[in-house]
Amino acid sequence: MSDPASTAVSEVVGLASDLIRIDTTNTGDPDTLVGERAAAEYVAGKLSEVGFETTYVESGDTPGRGNVVARLTGADPDRGALLVHGHLDVVPADADEWSVHPFSGEVRDGYLWGRGAVDMKDMLAMSLAVARRFAHDGVTPPRDIVFAFLADEEAGGLQGSHWLVEHRPELFEGCTEAISEVGGFSISGRDGRRLYLIQTAEKGIAWMRLRAKARAGHGSFVHEDNAVTALCEAVAKLGRHRFPLVMTDSVREFLDALGEETGLDFEGDDMELALAKLGGIARVIGATLRDTANPTMLAAGYKANVIPSTAEAVVDCRVLPGRQAAFEREVDELLGPDVTREWVVSLPPVQTSFDGDLVGAMDAAILAEDPGARTVPYMMSGGTDAKAFGKLGVRCFGFSPLRLPPDLDFAALFHGVDERVPVDGLEFGTRVLDRFLRSC
Repeated sequence: MSDPASTAVSEVVGLASDLIRIDTTNTGDPDTLVGERAAAEYVAGKLSEVGFETTYVESGDTPGRGNVVARLTGADPDRGALLVHGHLDVVPADADEWSVHPFSGEVRDGYLWGRGAVDMKDMLAMSLAVARRFAHDGVTPPRDIVFAFLADEEAGGLQGSHWLVEHRPELFEGCTEAISEVGGFSISGRDGRRLYLIQTAEKGIAWMRLRAKARAGHGSFVHEDNAVTALCEAVAKLGRHRFPLVMTDSVREFLDALGEETGLDFEGDDMELALAKLGGIARVIGATLRDTANPTMLAAGYKANVIPSTAEAVVDCRVLPGRQAAFEREVDELLGPDVTREWVVSLPPVQTSFDGDLVGAMDAAILAEDPGARTVPYMMSGGTDAKAFGKLGVRCFGFSPLRLPPDLDFAALFHGVDERVPVDGLEFGTRVLDRFLRSC
């Protein structure tokens, strides 16, 4: 019997490589943005050549923020549509640090290399390959599927998905559920059994600007009141602080399953010791046990011998569901009266339950390709465009399926040097996605 996903599988690596070669670096600075329009036009062209009607929209207040949306009509128009979304932009990459050029899309040693290989041009290519296959072969899915290829996620999506939800919500008319990045990948349990992590929750994003003010003066004088000193003391205190451990439902469910599969005890004082035995994935899990506040930027002064009147810092805060008010109280106690704060970006957490027909379809698609595996829910420490679509009442999951080798530090590849995805994992994910969308 022929593989119904064979055509999609045969072209997914080429599509992903093409997308990686389109530099879509998002620095967050409108003056240095590149590539989103070119990537969106590439996607639109690939969809149009198999008969899709596509909508191209430039979002935000800067030209070139390209987005493409296309709808595939399903068998039951009365069912809510499924949104399959992903972002076209990537974070910056310094070519001098890489083994291959980050925008080469090179295939080497069984991997596809380049910025965006896992975040998230792999999923874009899988979605594009399956969409093309369905259109070419006249496949009618059980319900409408809306494919969305979006700008600006790496800067919070304010000029991408959030702008579209506010200004063009009709593009997502009828969508009730969604899948996107950072879920569906495998980790290894005992005896080689793979667990596939389905993202059901993500922490809130809160980028915070801190500011200290004091009297300006000459650098040679004694200054008991120094804005730089006050700010640095507060930033160091905040950066070293450990917020309390909080066990959310999704994390508890995940740790229970992980304990069953590994034999490790994820309870009480030994929890973090047990997590440390899991390797690279421990960083992902550990970050979902507590709020975090990581200083990322500092700015002060304009001359070596001038005490500045103002010093500023930016802190990347990630907050667990239900913790925002308690988090802010704790931050204020740490900062003290001499440092003020304001939110630069504040996006809420997203969470749903690990149940329902859609979860059943994910599970069935994974098990059909990897018998004996197990799907489990988890929370991710980062944020995605799900924060925008949650405003429309869409139930959001992370399901970008990949079968990974047990020795690959997958978490380190996100925004990391030498980002790469296994070619066979990418082909596996395409087969899973094809099965899933045929039965969703």
